[in-house]
Amino acid sequence: MNPIYAALPTTVFEVMSGLARHHQAVNLGQGFPDDPGPLDVRQKAADAVVNGWNQYPPMMGLMELRQAAADHYRHWQGLELDPETEIMVTSGATEALAGALMALIEPGDEVVLFQPLYDAYLPLVQRAGGIPRLVRLEPPSWRITEEKLAAAFSPRTKLVLFNNPQNPTGIVHSREEMQLIADFCARYDSLVVSDEVWEHIIFDGRRHLSMMSLPGMRARTVKISSAGKIFGMTGWKVGIVMAQPELMKVLGKAHQFLTFTTPPNLQSAVAYGLTKDDAYFEDMRAGLQRSRDRLAKGLSDLGFPVLPSAGTYFLSVDLAAIDPKLDDEAFCLNLVKNHGVAAIPVSAFYAQDAVRSVVRFCFAKQDATLDAALERLAGALRNV
Repeated sequence: MNPIYAALPTTVFEVMSGLARHHQAVNLGQGFPDDPGPLDVRQKAADAVVNGWNQYPPMMGLMELRQAAADHYRHWQGLELDPETEIMVTSGATEALAGALMALIEPGDEVVLFQPLYDAYLPLVQRAGGIPRLVRLEPPSWRITEEKLAAAFSPRTKLVLFNNPQNPTGIVHSREEMQLIADFCARYDSLVVSDEVWEHIIFDGRRHLSMMSLPGMRARTVKISSAGKIFGMTGWKVGIVMAQPELMKVLGKAHQFLTFTTPPNLQSAVAYGLTKDDAYFEDMRAGLQRSRDRLAKGLSDLGFPVLPSAGTYFLSVDLAAIDPKLDDEAFCLNLVKNHGVAAIPVSAFYAQDAVRSVVRFCFAKQDATLDAALERLAGALRNV
């Protein structure tokens, strides 16, 4: 057995979701909405599977989706992308990440990662032969600094794996932080695999800034997006990869020998969805922002110290403000077993030197779900 995978523990998501089922808890742990997604997009997928093509689509993806993606990102992010040579469709963003890392990393290459980090990143980097160089971010700001980057970069740095907006913290990194990464990449001739799956889930009037749009980064960036996140249908697993042609050639070869292609009916539906007018995306953001604010106010009223959330489906509380000795994992186990609410300890997103005081909640839920969770959390801080 491969030791990288054989040694991996059961994920915290599986543990907490299992406990949530066992204790009939309100699950604010795993990040998915509790509604079925936009009806017109789902109907488009249903029509395409009944009346459309169900054999192999092109390896790079249906041209209707690649063209729709080019138009979408020109409109929303000012990116000029050639749908023929610079856009590819994958079976989810995680496949896109795996393919990019396998395509770009050679054994012994160093990869800069920011922790807390999405749980798939580290095993994928290690399986590709990369050597992780971890940058530890800390609450409440989770800021990237020049000093932290200087300690992580070296002449062996091949690429940076960057997530913005960032899961699990819910922060949106600033242009200044992104420019620091770009400057270090230019200095060390490194690439960026930019996980931007939360690009449309961004609040308070912000607009997403793609790493690809920074000066000098067009040729250094692999941008990864997720239709599942854009449309709130996480089970669809349709990813979109963007990169300059020379990078895309090797990315395409990795994809060819992973999943090769993605269900054509879902591709047609995503192509349709990406052409929806601005009001759809603005209304979707506004609805999630209301849910964020509802949960944040409810938690604050109960005495939980809520950290800012500028994007994603998540907000966090920092238990250190209540008692520095509180442990996030023990707290989450107590919540699900004794109060009937599942959350995720952010320490699970660290590979080393974990911050052990932060607990993450998912707010992408209906009002009744959030209110039920808040009602159960009313006594959670007594005698902690």
